[in-house]
Amino acid sequence: MSDTFKISLPLRGKDDADPAISTPLAQIEAKIGMAPNMYRAMVNLPALLDTYNHAYNLFRAESGFTSVEQEVVFLAISRFNGCHYCVAAHSFVGDMMTKVPAEVTDAIRDGRPIADAKLEALREFAHIMTESRGNPTTDQAQAFLAAGYTEQQILGIILAMSAKVISNYSNHIFHTELDAAFANRAWTPTL
Repeated sequence: MSDTFKISLPLRGKDDADPAISTPLAQIEAKIGMAPNMYRAMVNLPALLDTYNHAYNLFRAESGFTSVEQEVVFLAISRFNGCHYCVAAHSFVGDMMTKVPAEVTDAIRDGRPIADAKLEALREFAHIMTESRGNPTTDQAQAFLAAGYTEQQILGIILAMSAKVISNYSNHIFHTELDAAFANRAWTPTL
């Protein structure tokens, strides 16, 4: 790995003496059966974890995308940002929870087009939005809309981008170790 800064704050646990740290970790563990390392890192600033969870949950509930489309968006953004942790975690979620076909997640992970034209339009536009920092061309936006998506879903991608900036950048600064649960979907960014 290149010489990038690694924050020295520890991963925290649900047994932490500070309830601002222990409570959200205990809630996450009760909900999904574990407190992933990413959450254990972000909770060092409870507001960071709270903001991430809020944006993430709102994207899931209100973006207008199906669960498969949501994983396409999260994976495309995380891949562009080079987040080894989130690409692995969303590949796992896609495989186990939202039943995203492996050929879809593998195409995104490998930087290849998705065979399904509508999902490919979504992947490409999420990538464009991230790369352009929210400044797509008119032609790029029109191609996304012509694939059957809406202008409100463009706003949904912005919401996903905000959640992924929090998680991707936190994982970068912590060099977050991949949890064993996600290890079979480990991913390494390529330049």
